[in-house]
Amino acid sequence: MDVALLLQAALMGVVEGLTEFLPVSSTGHLILTAAALGLTGETIKVFEVVIQTGAILAIVGLYWQRLIATLRGLPRERQAQRFTVNVLLGFLPAALAGFVFIGPIKVVLFNAWVVAAGFIVGGLIMLWVEAWYARQPVARVADVDALGWRDALAVGVIQCAALVPGVSRSGATIIGGMALGLSRRVATEFSFFLAIPMLFGAAAYDLYKHRALLAASDVPMFAVGLATSFVSAWVCVRWLLRYVASHTFVPFAWYRIGFGVFILASGALGWVNWTP
Repeated sequence: MDVALLLQAALMGVVEGLTEFLPVSSTGHLILTAAALGLTGETIKVFEVVIQTGAILAIVGLYWQRLIATLRGLPRERQAQRFTVNVLLGFLPAALAGFVFIGPIKVVLFNAWVVAAGFIVGGLIMLWVEAWYARQPVARVADVDALGWRDALAVGVIQCAALVPGVSRSGATIIGGMALGLSRRVATEFSFFLAIPMLFGAAAYDLYKHRALLAASDVPMFAVGLATSFVSAWVCVRWLLRYVASHTFVPFAWYRIGFGVFILASGALGWVNWTP
């Protein structure tokens, strides 16, 4: 058993769990972390996708009562049916776009320079939306159960932008939802629920597509990454729900811009080799 590889897997899992639901791009952070650790190859790319499952299990654990109630109410309760339709409408655009374009995206866009650009551009958009949002008297949608199908579909279309690494799936859906008139908490919670089919589907597809690359010896690495991703995501989500009750996302916007500039500067000056 390669202890060093397990420690690297644990670090990748922590990075995934802490960044998956914050508007800072977990994929971008995983690409940079893998590059800094010198981890390369198709197996690592599959690992980066699969450990997202650990983060999603944290959401399932935190919202299990809501999810069970929805499943039980589907045959007869209008609210459960509406919620399910909204999640499916939000899920489908990015799922279809990812199915068609994920191969070329991984080949062309999975590099530090695209991530840096995604960080910076995404941060600037967040600052603009937050400035606009602060001038609005009240959110148009103040409860996730009041979300209409048009808003759900619009958030789903916006989520497609997150196929570009560095943009951030949670950032696109939360900030996009706020721009559509959703309250900060509604946009955040709907982003959580959208992540369940989105990331489970991505992990299952990647595992199936690259099953020939995986061996029994990879199981410890994947297990460690999943476990640390679950724990760190659980802590992060509980903190984030308290944070959005009384804070803006402006600090995350400045973090994105600063980190993006650091990536570009450190790479250009030779401080860090981001090419792996």
